[in-house]
Amino acid sequence: MGNRRPLIAGNWKMYKTSSEAVETARQLVKHTASAADVDVMIAPPFTALSAVSEVVKDSNVFLGAQNLFWEKEGAFTGEISAAMLISAGCRHVIIGHSERRQHFGETDENVNKKMKSAIKNDLIPVLCVGETENERESNATFTVLDKQLHDGLEGFSADDLATLVIAYEPVWAIGTGKTATSDQAQEAHQFLRSLVDKRFGNMLAKSIRILYGGSVKPNNIAELMAMPDIDGALVGGASLNAETFSQIILYKE
Repeated sequence: MGNRRPLIAGNWKMYKTSSEAVETARQLVKHTASAADVDVMIAPPFTALSAVSEVVKDSNVFLGAQNLFWEKEGAFTGEISAAMLISAGCRHVIIGHSERRQHFGETDENVNKKMKSAIKNDLIPVLCVGETENERESNATFTVLDKQLHDGLEGFSADDLATLVIAYEPVWAIGTGKTATSDQAQEAHQFLRSLVDKRFGNMLAKSIRILYGGSVKPNNIAELMAMPDIDGALVGGASLNAETFSQIILYKE
């Protein structure tokens, strides 16, 4: 990992009312108070952001959002802007999650627009890329990752991407209980880092954090984190329980 500081992020998806999110966040802050060498981020639903922001303030847990829209404001019913997320206390935003791509038709072009909005507004983008089971079985993993990263980062310079986080999430491993082996995950992470190196230079490639997402659990986090190009995790289901998520965050202790 070199000098890259690990980031363990929890994506709470469409779970938890505001009060449930507050309670989970409160427990998480308590359980992870000793986590000195790792960044922690949680992305509750939009309705809970402001309330959770109060709970995590002055703790080592950062607040993130699960999505954003690229326009500053306007007649876009049901959407949310970067400025709204910032006003709710967010520092990070997840962009291009496979569920957004799969269920809501999100394209690489949309992802690129969202990336531009996030970076323009000083939000830390967590850009998600990953292949489906069919794509992996037809040996298209690298082609898919290349296209998603290329199109998602079109028009940016290395300086623009100083805070970028990439999350590799093999779609076939999300919520299925299947996990890429540590070697499979390392291979994909190494490939992504090589793409960043080729396009944006060695300095960014060495500093950028690449997270693994796909059925991360307390019993597999240490093996994944031992890989040289895995810098953290984007955790789904296992982040919904404060105790379980804390075990992932504190995997070294």
